[in-house]
Amino acid sequence: MYFPIFIFLLKNLFFYFIFSNIAIAATLPETIAHVKASVVGVGTYSSIRGVQASYSGTGFVVADGLHVVTNAHVLPEKIDTEHNEYIGVFVGINPKLYRTEIVSVDSIHDLALLKINGPTLPHFSLGSMQEVKEGMRIAFTGFPIGPVLGLYPVTHRGIVSAIVPIATAGRNTRDLNPQRIQQLSHKPFMVFQLDATAYPGNSGSPLYDPSTGKVLGVINMVFVKGSRENVLKDPSGITYAIPVEHVYALLKDSGLTP
Repeated sequence: MYFPIFIFLLKNLFFYFIFSNIAIAATLPETIAHVKASVVGVGTYSSIRGVQASYSGTGFVVADGLHVVTNAHVLPEKIDTEHNEYIGVFVGINPKLYRTEIVSVDSIHDLALLKINGPTLPHFSLGSMQEVKEGMRIAFTGFPIGPVLGLYPVTHRGIVSAIVPIATAGRNTRDLNPQRIQQLSHKPFMVFQLDATAYPGNSGSPLYDPSTGKVLGVINMVFVKGSRENVLKDPSGITYAIPVEHVYALLKDSGLTP
């Protein structure tokens, strides 16, 4: 008596699972087509240097279309003014280079804001950290191998596997270093641990909701990874992202509306 009802419910559950996943997968290509024009390469350029352009990481356009968010560690520690070096963003597959100036740097959260000396570009909308739940689907787009084969945006997807503090105490004093001590001395903040693979060139890539394209965080491949994973002998392959709330703060401190 109950067996046919069980089979009926099981079939409906199966079809719901299949079609709900197809619907989600179908939105991602549309989202990628919409957002990839807002993803840029970040690096330096010198007109009189042997290798003129040097790629450092990824960034994404925000606010008024003239500002770019990236990781602070993507920027050079110093600019070689003797060789007319400057920080720039690379736009498009056959990249055009636009000079930028540093507007603000948040070293605590490893974020930087640049202003483009060039045309207005399509920009991302920002989401909210409150939208992020463990297990939700995410995607990020960037340039994991830089301009080697042209600046073709590469998208990875996965889930938020955990929301965790940036710094771990470590197993013993040998695991402490100046960066970790600095982070532990401040109020620890939460980061997104992702079940997705990113590479060093992805630093600064936008983490976004695949269905809306709203930015939820900023991929970080050095700052967070060094804080959480230097207790491991070998890298784990886990990816981390700085929550978008810190991007909001960066923009607000610079007098910009997201």
